[in-house]
Amino acid sequence: MTEVILLERIAKLGQMGDTVKVKPGYARNFLLPQGKALRANEKNRKLFEAQRTQLEARNLERRQEAQAVAEKMADLSIIMVRQAGEGGQLYGSVTARDVAQAIKENGFSVERGQVELNTPIKDLGQYQVAVILHPEVTVSVPVTVARTQEEGEAQLRGAAEQPEEVAEEELTGFDMTPDSIEAEDEEEEEEQA
Repeated sequence: MTEVILLERIAKLGQMGDTVKVKPGYARNFLLPQGKALRANEKNRKLFEAQRTQLEARNLERRQEAQAVAEKMADLSIIMVRQAGEGGQLYGSVTARDVAQAIKENGFSVERGQVELNTPIKDLGQYQVAVILHPEVTVSVPVTVARTQEEGEAQLRGAAEQPEEVAEEELTGFDMTPDSIEAEDEEEEEEQA
């Protein structure tokens, strides 16, 4: 395990300034190159303490920017048009990359890594997808997967067309018990004779 000092809040790991133990590969391949952490040694501890106020100010500024973007994204809803089989299962799938691309097309700068989609979407329907704009700011974007744009818009309105059901009034007056069916068959035979 490698000890690092976090330079920003990281979900499931810790807050800014925490010294945490992580696997060496995670530190070497993600935290250190992305500038999210420093190796925990005396030199870096002193460096962090000297820059702490600047780092906190920069983090606060980024969080405020992310909150402003989150407010703009509050009314955003995405319709993904995909081909699907009879049962509603997609021939392909909708991935985090697809969702990020659709959000970009709506004028927001979002990377694939910010879209939290644990498993690809494989069925038609409506989904809530989390978009992490900042470690402390997450927005939920409704994603509708439909066969056509019109079908997706109908689902968004909540007026998705339902298959028509036979009205109950149309069924009254018919007696479908086995005895009544036999009696009807006998009446038909007598009429034919």
